[in-house]
Amino acid sequence: MKKLLITVAAIGLSTAAFAQAAAVTFASVDTDTSAGVSLAEAQVVWPDLTQEAFDAADTSKDGQLDQAEFDAWAATLPAAQ
Repeated sequence: MKKLLITVAAIGLSTAAFAQAAAVTFASVDTDTSAGVSLAEAQVVWPDLTQEAFDAADTSKDGQLDQAEFDAWAATLPAAQ
């Protein structure tokens, strides 16, 4: 019975993390609706995001992530915290 409860709890936590990650969208991170996600906006969702990692995702080097850059980058990230 204990193993069953642990398994059910683990599945529940995994599902919750997946649902949270799925809820993070470009529009939800682009809080100023500028059509670009800044480092500060991204760090609200991913507090451990570094400038270096953000710069690597910013392939156009304009200081923000457009929709395509955000989608490519977000697909590589763990679930939002």
